[in-house]
Amino acid sequence: MRTPRLVTALCVALAALAMPVAAAAEPAPISTAAIPTDELKAGDAGANVINGQRTTVKENPFVIAGVRAGGGGPQGQSCTAAVVGKRKILTAAHCMIDVGGAKSYIYGDDDLTTAGDETFRTNVTSFKAHPRYTGPNSWQTGYDVAVITTADDLPVPESQWAKVAGSGDTGLTQPGKSGTVFGYGRTTSSGGSGALYKTTLPVNDAKDCQVFNVRVNPDVMVCTGYDNGRTATCSGDSGGPYIVDGVVAGVVSWGAGGCDRYSIMARLTNEMGDWARKEIGGQPGDGKFTVGLSPSSGKVEPGKHISTSVTSKAGDQGAEKLELSAAGLPGGATATFQPASITSGEVAKLTIETATSTPKGTHKVTVTAKGGSGAKTAEYTLTVGEGGSTEGPKPVATPSSATSGPGGFINTTVAVTGGTGSITLSAEGLPSRPMFMPSTVNPGGSSKMSVGVPFQTGTYKITITATDSAGKSGSTEFTLTVR
Repeated sequence: MRTPRLVTALCVALAALAMPVAAAAEPAPISTAAIPTDELKAGDAGANVINGQRTTVKENPFVIAGVRAGGGGPQGQSCTAAVVGKRKILTAAHCMIDVGGAKSYIYGDDDLTTAGDETFRTNVTSFKAHPRYTGPNSWQTGYDVAVITTADDLPVPESQWAKVAGSGDTGLTQPGKSGTVFGYGRTTSSGGSGALYKTTLPVNDAKDCQVFNVRVNPDVMVCTGYDNGRTATCSGDSGGPYIVDGVVAGVVSWGAGGCDRYSIMARLTNEMGDWARKEIGGQPGDGKFTVGLSPSSGKVEPGKHISTSVTSKAGDQGAEKLELSAAGLPGGATATFQPASITSGEVAKLTIETATSTPKGTHKVTVTAKGGSGAKTAEYTLTVGEGGSTEGPKPVATPSSATSGPGGFINTTVAVTGGTGSITLSAEGLPSRPMFMPSTVNPGGSSKMSVGVPFQTGTYKITITATDSAGKSGSTEFTLTVR
């Protein structure tokens, strides 16, 4: 009887970042971090078999193998990926940027060690990495996700495309959840890659996963698995989908150079997933019809009402019944649809009734139409009062200063008052620009600013700027002292 092997894979792109380790009674040893492509040398991997289970493409029709010229696995296998569209594949950005060689994809093969039995092979026409993945080794700071366009239609029906998580799915990556990861990577320290495996990995609190010389940033990463690496990802699994409750909540990004500790995923339950979904251009369940609002904005005094028309158009699957709903209403406001459900191609009237207590300002109301083929949304900009704030937005950082040792990250919350419409946040004053999660807010909203601490000591003045849809802006200052 064969011993179950693992779903593994890791590249020897060693991290240049060093991170301070919190003091403990018995400090955990620090592991060298690496990305799990085919680059990991056999001598770098641990001696233990990383346990997983064999599986098939028939059982998981969204899984596809990435190969490259000069790749270290069977047939040049280098990474794993997920089919997410007619000609779209989701994988890790480092699979496209950090390793060389012409890249293509093989579909339908459960074991790449026997050439010629695959269902399909296609070349890469183009790819887009997340715009904040700025070059080789950017996996150290996150945003390790890419969307690939293939030269040919992929032989996967739409109903079997992998569905990608977004910022509305944060519950999928909360500690206590668990998911299944898939990969064609190594199953032992000496090799064994090329066959499709899966394993189940729990989601951990990031504070318990700071055992690497690279910081696990929970804003853009998900720490999964076990500190003893009893099952994990390894060389060749990079870019493989991490499935939670039937949705791709992350892709395999990096882990220990010995494949013997936690497995770190690029997190998709945030704007990274929103970005990927936009690049893919449609997801299963997004609906085969269109919905819109005419007009898409309006102004009303508190205690009064305003109306708009909900328009719809049937898709290529024909007419279907649509149930209408609204979310994001300001306090005291209600929404009424006449009628509450329509057939795609028909029009409904939406009336928003405000109360005298409804706060003045600009609000984004999301209208959802849900049909048999999925759901679609449209956004209505509701201004209550005299057209919203006449002043620019005012950001405030809490706390407004911090002291840290070199390297690592520190966080602060940026709250914004005033302004009109969507407000974009940015910051200047450091070698590496701070990140905002989310990067845009509405008046009265807040965002988390994550600052990469420079290695050079000194005091840094970071200017945080909020710019609204009217072009008005306001700023505040955050002081960072590096000792």
